[in-house]
Amino acid sequence: MVSFKRSLKSGVAAICIAGVAAPAGFAETTALAPIAGAGLMSVRVAEAADFSHLEFRFPGAKVTSRRDGQKLILHFSRFARPDMGRLRVDPPRWLKTADAAQVGGGLQLTLTLADGADAKLSDGDGATVVNLFSVKTPEPADAKTSDAKAADAKTADVKPAPALNGPDPAPTGGVVKMQAEMSAGQVVLRFPWKSALGAAVFRRGDAVWVVFDAAARIDLSAAPHGFRQATSFRAVQGGDYSAVRIGSPPDVAVSARAEGGLWIVTLAPNGGQAPDSIKVTRDEGSPTPALSATVAGATKVVWLNDPVVGDRLGAVTARAPDKGLAAKRTFVDLTLLPTVQGLAIEPAEDDLTVSTDGDLVSIGRPKGLALSAASARAMAVDQGPDIPQATSRPGLVDFDNWSKLGDGGFNARYDALQAAAAAEATGGKDESVKARMGLARFLIGSELSFEGIGVLNMVARAHQNMLGDAEFRGLRGAAKVMAGRYKEASADLSSPAVADDPACSLWRGYIAAKLGQWTEARSQFAQGASALYQFSDKWRARFAREDAEAETNLAQYPAAESSIATALQANVDPVEQLTTRLTQAELFEAEGQKDRALHVFQVLQTVPQEWLAAPAMLHATEIKLAESQITPTQAASVYDGLRYRWRGDATELDTIRALGQIYLSLGRYREALEALRSAGQRLPDLPEAVALQADLNNAFRSLFLEGQADGLQPIQALALFYDFKELTPIGADGDQMVRRLARRLVDVDLLSQASELLKYQADNRLDGVPRAEVSTDLAMIDLMDRRPEDALQAINSSRTTLLPNSLNAQRRVIESRAWLQLGQYDHALEIIETDKGGDSDSIRAEVSWKKHDWAGAGALFEKMLGDRWKTNTPLTQDEEAKLLRAAIAYSLAGDDGGLTRVRGRFQGFVDRASAPDALRVALSGVSTVQLTSTDFTRASVENDSFAGWVQAMKQRFRDHPAPVSNGMRPTLAATGGGPAKG
Repeated sequence: MVSFKRSLKSGVAAICIAGVAAPAGFAETTALAPIAGAGLMSVRVAEAADFSHLEFRFPGAKVTSRRDGQKLILHFSRFARPDMGRLRVDPPRWLKTADAAQVGGGLQLTLTLADGADAKLSDGDGATVVNLFSVKTPEPADAKTSDAKAADAKTADVKPAPALNGPDPAPTGGVVKMQAEMSAGQVVLRFPWKSALGAAVFRRGDAVWVVFDAAARIDLSAAPHGFRQATSFRAVQGGDYSAVRIGSPPDVAVSARAEGGLWIVTLAPNGGQAPDSIKVTRDEGSPTPALSATVAGATKVVWLNDPVVGDRLGAVTARAPDKGLAAKRTFVDLTLLPTVQGLAIEPAEDDLTVSTDGDLVSIGRPKGLALSAASARAMAVDQGPDIPQATSRPGLVDFDNWSKLGDGGFNARYDALQAAAAAEATGGKDESVKARMGLARFLIGSELSFEGIGVLNMVARAHQNMLGDAEFRGLRGAAKVMAGRYKEASADLSSPAVADDPACSLWRGYIAAKLGQWTEARSQFAQGASALYQFSDKWRARFAREDAEAETNLAQYPAAESSIATALQANVDPVEQLTTRLTQAELFEAEGQKDRALHVFQVLQTVPQEWLAAPAMLHATEIKLAESQITPTQAASVYDGLRYRWRGDATELDTIRALGQIYLSLGRYREALEALRSAGQRLPDLPEAVALQADLNNAFRSLFLEGQADGLQPIQALALFYDFKELTPIGADGDQMVRRLARRLVDVDLLSQASELLKYQADNRLDGVPRAEVSTDLAMIDLMDRRPEDALQAINSSRTTLLPNSLNAQRRVIESRAWLQLGQYDHALEIIETDKGGDSDSIRAEVSWKKHDWAGAGALFEKMLGDRWKTNTPLTQDEEAKLLRAAIAYSLAGDDGGLTRVRGRFQGFVDRASAPDALRVALSGVSTVQLTSTDFTRASVENDSFAGWVQAMKQRFRDHPAPVSNGMRPTLAATGGGPAKG
């Protein structure tokens, strides 16, 4: 009660304060109806002439029950303090007292029944239902055990099964010793009888019953312990039957089969082969309404008491092979439980009769079951006032009238409509569908959308022509919208049969708004305006609210204000009004009324409904950050907590987007990408998911394409790139991104990492000319890293026709230099035989030097220096190497004239060189001073021509533009698959 008051108080206070924040035109609202907060327990009481009805609704709690004399004890897995005032002050008939207590962290209700009263426990529509009624005293019987007396008293009106020929199946001594085996997650139970006999195996709640049509004592000493599939065992014996009740969770599958006199029952996580189906139909030959079932090999009707629930059950045993009822069938007077062998009946009336005649099983009452008479059934379907009727529009849902229950409450109403629908369905495909459509209307009008969809789907399977029916399409489309299955709903609501229906236009507008298709939403809402006030207040408010959302996003602010006013005028509960206030605050924010919006958001973030508080907190934090009321770090802390606090809808995605942007602004790039990627591909249909993926791609692009990650150390940038490389865009931008990163790696001599990056690009993402360009860069880096074989592999694997001349020339130079590094001098010269220019001359000079052709080498090195001596700036490392080798070559060739010429032109550069001693020695010459070959060797080592070439290549790599053509491989673009090498 305390939790309920707190929830109600916060809801009312939030609406009042939100009304203060709203303009005068929006402040007026209708009277508020109390609403229970999430997780509270509700208690409902109703009385009829023959029984009292108690209903306990506790969302999210599991319930167990037990009887202790006249006390019925219900234990709920969670605790809340229910309102027991009605049960204590004015208890209904057949209830003496009721108490509530906290036991073991859960709630325990103790219902003390009046003398001569009994109780029946069941589940209905998510609630625990207890029906109290008077116990009828059975007539005494002579000289029988108590169990036999009870059984005979309950089966006095049952037609006995004919005697079966054959020996008594009970083993010698009258004891059946159950055997148990546990393997592969299964519990296998074996019941060895002396000869074949009938059995019934079925589930009832958290128990599995195994019933045999012969009396014997079942020895359970070998029952397994500690297994989830079978938590408890209890033997039940009567005068002509024996049974075992096995505690087993509802999600454990059951199967049964027989091998002669051995019955084998298996409890497993997954179901086995389904048994043959038992068909249950209306008994057309009975003078009173009754049911008939065909059970091959039926042997006996057994009535037994459930020792835990305290009521009685009927079972029809049958011989093998196994046959059963696949799904639960509920009628007014009885429930047929799902079985894997035989039939199981849960009676709602004491005078229910069950009899067998060969394979036929008849179920009835002396005055007939509560089934419509065959002659009156069509009239009831066509004209019966209890069947919800169609509205004037295909997509119009009459929530107020379709959901009416009558005096019997929900269960009675549902059972009656379901019985009529089931009776109609057994009439064949040419039968009318009005009863089934009536059931679907009732369920959808009660906002049980999934159940309504199921009924309509069964109608469509049986009657394909219904897919062209306007009401069917509109009704199923509306139900799917209510269930949040927007794409499926669009398929129904886009049918030509409902194209001109204004009510369907409202549903289509609602779908478009939920998917962020604002223009389409406005168009559809405008087309459906004439049907808006034909809907219930709640859905009229929802349609108007989504219309306002679309208008706000389209900057149609006056229209949005009008739509919000329409939503606020509807007589709805506080939570619906709070939701409208949230949309109203978003409108204030869009209009620039930040203070007013912030006030409403701050109020809404205190309400107990998390799905309202979470977006309110998100918007409030955004406004505070924009107004500098909090720091980005504080905002990030709020967002980080909020994304774990509320998950599963657009609010989560918006929160992650906001968090990622803050991390980017703070330079916390890895955290930003991890946050944006954390949403994965969940909720892909939401527009926010598309925007989040765009943010993630743009963040990666800004880091590695626009230079935002240049502040990171190259190795850090490489690690970040590898961790998120799946975000690399396809096409020229992705190629440019990789080249920028590779350039940074080359600058700091991380050549192998740069080579690996470009190799992946060439092998997996490119074809044609772009691949040849990237492979050329890859080969250049491999040469810089002294890996000529890899360089040749890069060149050879990317050969193609129609390459630009300049690119072909560059590739020939790189290939020639690779052969030079491998010592294949003649082959290196052959490749560049017709090429002219500095790069080719450099290779020819290197070859002459390697082959000790000193005269040719000196001339080539001097040629490459050209008129550099006329520019009075320090020599580069590459130029120093050329000057050094030219001087040494002239000296070794004995060309004093050439040496004198070089010395005269470049003597002034020696003192400013990086290796002045080496140059001074080389320019001195052999004849000038006494120099040995050791001096020349030392001079050559001090100035490495290869290092100079590497520096020149680094500069060229930095200056070389990235390929801009789209060389993407078609297969990769289409499938995102692996490389297609060739």
